[in-house]
Amino acid sequence: MDILGIETSCDETAAAVVKDGSVVLANTVYTQIPLHIPYGGVVPEIASRAHVEKIGEVIGDALLKYKAATGREKPDAVAVTYGPGLSPALIVGLNAAKGLASAMKIPLIGINHIEAHLHTPFLRDAGDEEKGLDPVKLAPALGLAISGGHTNWIDMAEYGKYEIVGLTLDDAAGEAFDKAAKLLGLGYPGGPKVDKISREYRESAGEGWKKTLVPFPKGRPREGVSALAGLPADMCVSFSGLKTSLLRYVQQQGGAEALTAAGEIPRVVASYQEAIVGAVADRTRTALKRRAYKAFIVGGGVSLNSRLREVLGEVAAEAGVPILMAKPKYCGDNGAMIAALAYYRRNHEKDAMSLDVNPCLEVGEG
Repeated sequence: MDILGIETSCDETAAAVVKDGSVVLANTVYTQIPLHIPYGGVVPEIASRAHVEKIGEVIGDALLKYKAATGREKPDAVAVTYGPGLSPALIVGLNAAKGLASAMKIPLIGINHIEAHLHTPFLRDAGDEEKGLDPVKLAPALGLAISGGHTNWIDMAEYGKYEIVGLTLDDAAGEAFDKAAKLLGLGYPGGPKVDKISREYRESAGEGWKKTLVPFPKGRPREGVSALAGLPADMCVSFSGLKTSLLRYVQQQGGAEALTAAGEIPRVVASYQEAIVGAVADRTRTALKRRAYKAFIVGGGVSLNSRLREVLGEVAAEAGVPILMAKPKYCGDNGAMIAALAYYRRNHEKDAMSLDVNPCLEVGEG
């Protein structure tokens, strides 16, 4: 079954066609990063307008690639993100998908964006020799959705059954990276810049690099905090204190310009990244002790971070649990993950034409 997936939850306009939930036949992504750089973050109104301008071109390009690969004029179904995300951005994708499904007379399937990120490790390209894994057979599994908007640990007792067992109480990991980069004058998006600078610092500092780091906090909340909403403190994280610590440190050192002049930015950046990675690793280590998991599945844009991939690999190895991560090109928002998940999760097919966007949609809802 070939499914066209459409994704417009934030600042990527994306469309892809995927066969049987895993083989990517066509994939097109238009990124809006250059549009948001002057503002240091995503501006919803600009994102929505760019989606409107590009959605037809992106879908058309994906369908042309699909026809070139298969000779077929249209897929068997259309899938689209209806939440979570930015409401004005989601509306563009959902309306486009409804119109396309109606015109082509094929089914429409509504998809949860975060659940789709957890399906990305199962995506493979048409030319790959390696056979893809069957996600249904990997349950029970622990999932980690880590991106600019979410940092959630998710227990999957069965495929399609999700329970959040840990989360961030404030900023997501990706947002924490972006805000630090803005404070230090590194520009937007901050995640890739922080990763690159940190990696270069570790290489230049040698084996003892950890001893040189600024001791920033890992952000573990106290038991009994109302924001935990019944979740255990050792499975949750708060990055607001870490951001405050960075701000105070920068101020004490005379500001970002003074740190730059002193050549201290790389050390500070590496220290900040290590605090975030350490916090995520600690919660993951705890989560992997909850039950005998068959797999640890990681998805989301922040899973591109080289240090995070390294440390999570070590944590999974300690627990004796295989770690599954997407190819780099499928870590960020894309239409392939939407199309692929739709093959397995057709929970919003019969009522999809009446769906509305849900910006605050939780994992396991809908």
